[in-house]
Amino acid sequence: MLVNYISDYIEYLEIEKGLAVNTLLAYRCDLYSLSQFFNKIGIKSLDDITRTHLNLYIKDLYDKKYTPGSITREIASIKGFFKWLNINEYIKHNPALAIEQPKLPKRLPKVLSLKEITTLLNSSLNTLEKAILELLYASGLRVSELTDLQINNIDTKTRYLRCLGKGSKERIVPIGKKACQALEKYFKQREYIIKKYNIKSKFCFLKDSGKKLTRQDVYSFINSLGKNIDKDISPHTIRHSFATHLLENGADLRVVQELLGHSDVSTTQLYTHISKKRLKEIYFSINK
Repeated sequence: MLVNYISDYIEYLEIEKGLAVNTLLAYRCDLYSLSQFFNKIGIKSLDDITRTHLNLYIKDLYDKKYTPGSITREIASIKGFFKWLNINEYIKHNPALAIEQPKLPKRLPKVLSLKEITTLLNSSLNTLEKAILELLYASGLRVSELTDLQINNIDTKTRYLRCLGKGSKERIVPIGKKACQALEKYFKQREYIIKKYNIKSKFCFLKDSGKKLTRQDVYSFINSLGKNIDKDISPHTIRHSFATHLLENGADLRVVQELLGHSDVSTTQLYTHISKKRLKEIYFSINK
């Protein structure tokens, strides 16, 4: 029943809204799950869908032990979809208007200390791993921005790179000296791989096989690196640490917002809370 509408909606999000591939995949998955639920309970027409049916679906998610964060995303997918259906007059009334979001606990993101970052950077790393870690910490890139980074968009001489963030928004990010040095060493290895397999690739980071580095590859590498400091970490942990360390060293909030590619400064303000929390911890550890 919903399948054709879902495909059209995802196409709208891709073309009109310019959403990232991973976001589109998540929305598609959420809406197909909703469609299967409606088939299961016997809903035959769009006009038959009511707020009660949507609440039954959300209750089903709770029963399946979905996390509040996952349910929040599912509800966002549903609300956007039914708003689009209503605007395009596929439905007369929007049954998703009054759906309430679950209350999410406010959790500060995990941040590494400067000592822990230094330990990671001084770990035994190959040329590719060194370039990835140095660049993540020097630029605060999201993992998808790193894997999609194109070789022509990096200039180690001027020490800047250009990347596409969420919503295909382009931004210019400065690169630190050590990251540039690590990248230049990696570029030599990359050139060897290009010649070895006689391939052409616009992407900066390639595996030894010549294939593009994936998000899963980077997650696996960073996660395994966490063993060196006895912590469970991800590429986003490095991004959080990048932002927090900048603010702790006097960087302007608006500058950090631009570097991270946040559309709303309120998102960046979260890192000021982390800085204050860490400052208290340091103060009270000294003044016991």
